[in-house]
Amino acid sequence: MSRLTDLIAQAKAKDPKLGDELEREFKTLANRRQFGLNFERHAPESVELPGRPIRKGDKVRVLPPRGNASKGDQRLWKVVKTSRQDGQRVAQLDLLGAAELEVQTVPVEDLVVVAEFRDYIYPGLVSTGKVERGGDKPCHTVINGENFHALEALTYTHRGKIDVIYIDPPYNTGAKDWKYNNDYVEGDDLYRHSKWLAFMERRLKLAAQLLNPINSTLIVSIDEKEYLRLGLLLEQVFPDGRVQMVSSIINPKGASRGASFGRTDEYLFFVWLGDAAPIPGPLGNEWKIVQDKRAGKLRWAEALRSGSDPLRTDSPKQFYPVFFRSGGDGPEFHSVGEPFFGDGWQGVEAPEGCVAIWPIRSNGEEGRWQNSSAGLRTLIEKGYAKLGKWRGTSTSITYLFRGEQKKVEAGMFPIIGRRSDNSIIVDDAAYKPTFVPGTQWRISSHNAEQGGTNLQKSFIPGRKFPFPKSLYAVEDAVRFFVSDKTNATILDFFSGSGTTAHAVMRLNKQDGGRRQCISVTNNEVGADEQKVLIKDNLRPGDPDWEKWGICDYITKPRIKAAINGQTPDGEPIKGDYKFTDEFPMAEGFEENAEFFTLTYETPVSVSHNRAFSRIAPLLWMRAGSEGRRIDALPDTGWDVADTYGLLTDLDAAASFVNAVEAAGCIRIAYIVTDDDRRFQSVAQRLPDGVEPVRLYESYLTNFRFAMGR
Repeated sequence: MSRLTDLIAQAKAKDPKLGDELEREFKTLANRRQFGLNFERHAPESVELPGRPIRKGDKVRVLPPRGNASKGDQRLWKVVKTSRQDGQRVAQLDLLGAAELEVQTVPVEDLVVVAEFRDYIYPGLVSTGKVERGGDKPCHTVINGENFHALEALTYTHRGKIDVIYIDPPYNTGAKDWKYNNDYVEGDDLYRHSKWLAFMERRLKLAAQLLNPINSTLIVSIDEKEYLRLGLLLEQVFPDGRVQMVSSIINPKGASRGASFGRTDEYLFFVWLGDAAPIPGPLGNEWKIVQDKRAGKLRWAEALRSGSDPLRTDSPKQFYPVFFRSGGDGPEFHSVGEPFFGDGWQGVEAPEGCVAIWPIRSNGEEGRWQNSSAGLRTLIEKGYAKLGKWRGTSTSITYLFRGEQKKVEAGMFPIIGRRSDNSIIVDDAAYKPTFVPGTQWRISSHNAEQGGTNLQKSFIPGRKFPFPKSLYAVEDAVRFFVSDKTNATILDFFSGSGTTAHAVMRLNKQDGGRRQCISVTNNEVGADEQKVLIKDNLRPGDPDWEKWGICDYITKPRIKAAINGQTPDGEPIKGDYKFTDEFPMAEGFEENAEFFTLTYETPVSVSHNRAFSRIAPLLWMRAGSEGRRIDALPDTGWDVADTYGLLTDLDAAASFVNAVEAAGCIRIAYIVTDDDRRFQSVAQRLPDGVEPVRLYESYLTNFRFAMGR
């Protein structure tokens, strides 16, 4: 180890950048686990950003000629300067990482910016449309951009604030369903599993920063190709989380797997942070197949202890007799004896006319009761203990657990009478059972063909998206964790067709909630469509190429259609929603949604207020994504919207503070200043409960230091 350290130091002296790279890889190897999940990180991951303006200092690739389907020159170049030659904008390039200087001049339109995931990014958002039917409700947001960079942007707006993340990542089937470093990962790629793990790990580590550590849940769907590796990865990324996997039938017919069993299910990993746990609730009729048949009635448990520690020796104080006698309508409790210690319990005499019941197991062993003698007396008095059928000389004893008692006391099971043993008789006709299912889900509404593919056709006819999730499957999975959080924030950073946002809207309609969903997707064009577009001399970034991308062609139109109740052609959507909440799809939802494209800013333009219009949506999202947004620098030096305020001229601080106080509902006050002393002066004058945030220091610091580069 010391020898390697010396060699790295020598390399740093000659080439600092190379030395840093060697040191980073050395630390990765040195920290590799002896046990657990080990894989190559394949750093750096990179992504092309078509449409991003070319600036001095950018990393770029030279694109192949239009109409050429080859990869072209994959080397990275640095833009030294741009200029105009013969009416055309061109860039002078230097080859990065070359042993000898290599330069060339290339038309800007033949370049594409490349972002490596070790590069600092300074994100912004540009609105590309909205739909408003929800009044003052928070706004669902859809972000078109590389999801790793979008997650970095959300560390500024939602760090520790996300209640649920639901993702359906690429399954790594070997088909052309995802790219690594701008290339599709083929089934015969020897590194496809480690590439997938590296790809997922980077994103999950950012997701961990966004989840609320006190109470939040991550849900990841996957199939058999990567579920084993994913399970280990989740345990490594979330060491304090609790992980469980559910198997869910999504295709009862079965999908062919060649010389294997047909695939009928997929897997859902649940990671719970803090005190998060599935919330019992009344579920639809389709859940009855996995529901305990006794769930619709009051459940009486055996008073004789079974399971763990069932013997007299395990708890001697819970070995005592219970005396009963025959009544007119059945057996009656007489009394409960005291704990009996030692031998000779068989000789204990029962009161006259009574029979003693001892906690003796079926194999003759001395057992014990579930309750103490005093506890059982209380249960009998309240009617929460019951004797079984008379068997001549004996009977059984059952009682209500505390949870069942609460149901009675809450009026869920009205008491309509009492038996001869004083046990309660209840009316269970109107009771709707609440329960948490097991780990095997065979639910009709989760069928991916009916609830996914066919349903999507209703909203965006003629537009195909491969393997959409069942709307109802996502709705059910999320409901277990937000049914008691009507203001929850849900994130999906592999949003695809927008199913998660759609599901959140349905949940809001069912209980009047104000939950909001953040959906992140890219505008990738399918592999087959790309071939056609390339033949037409089109490239990524061209409007006629981008209109066929996932975000513009599928996600945005589907979410608009779901809210408005109309297809992209303006026709009312045919059909009804099913299961938990049945109503015509044409009714739509009283919800708001806005669509954004992720941009990449420079720190200089941010700090000099030249990028405010693109930073503005992030400030609005951090304040809750609701109400009016401040999109331009105020002429008066300050402005106060519905949930936040902006102060750009500190000489107007008094007026600003007065306006914040008068509004009474402001959560954040953004204060633009380079002077920390003046910032603190304004912050101290703000009302309690208003968070002061210094611009642009908080923004730049977040992306300069917080990303663990």
